Amino acid sequence: MTVEVQPWLQELLSVHSRLAPLFKRPEPRARVLGYLQGLLSNVERKNSWQLAEFIGDTTPDGVQHLLERAHWDADLARDILRDYVTEHLGDAEAVLIVDETGFIKKGRHSAGVKRQYSGTAGRIENSQVGVFLHYAGCGGGAFIDRQLYLPREWIEDRARCQAAGIPSSVEFQTKPQLAQRMIERALDAGVPCGWVTGDAVYGGDRRLRAWLESREQSFVLAVACNEPLWWQGPNYSSAQTIAQAQPASAWQRLSAGAGAKGERLYDWA
Repeated sequence: MTVEVQPWLQELLSVHSRLAPLFKRPEPRARVLGYLQGLLSNVERKNSWQLAEFIGDTTPDGVQHLLERAHWDADLARDILRDYVTEHLGDAEAVLIVDETGFIKKGRHSAGVKRQYSGTAGRIENSQVGVFLHYAGCGGGAFIDRQLYLPREWIEDRARCQAAGIPSSVEFQTKPQLAQRMIERALDAGVPCGWVTGDAVYGGDRRLRAWLESREQSFVLAVACNEPLWWQGPNYSSAQTIAQAQPASAWQRLSAGAGAKGERLYDWA
């Protein structure tokens, strides 16, 4: 077991050494290492109380201070993580995957919380929704960016935003707009990428598709069957019409790997 754990710990210390300069004081610098170890541990619930107990603190005050009040640049930490991931997994044929997930909440004070569809629950729940960018590269994958989705009713209620710590400069952005910002950051940083992919939430946004084309970035985005697309010149036809017009010989069935209900097979033209 020691042979397996020791390289893992050494790599975690290497990551921590990159993040440590973000913290001016030694206390949060040391606590962030314990926090990362807690996140990667078998602690059942990764809340402040249980992570503080894992670290050895008697109260969650130190962990809460690290996350809420300590001075460090979360966006710079994101960039450090992105660079670390691409150093280890970078591949010219890698895939940038954009998707969202929900975080179930009980109250109404957390930034962006409302009754909305949560993929985590598979139904409408009181939740926050985050849009994430995942990098699938050479032999593995990792998240490299994130954006909290703030519904329009939140942005229009500036008093509520102020109470939740949302700056007045933040404007409403759709999930595809958030996705574009993250993809743009990755591409501008030189992240090697062959493809961008996402579900119909993102494929259904014509402006995102046009922007990817303007960047000459290959993409595979799902669209609804009635999505209007250019076909045979500057004429619109639904995705279903275009698919039905393809001859049987144009199609091939490929596997996207095993899923919860068996192999995931899709037809491609």
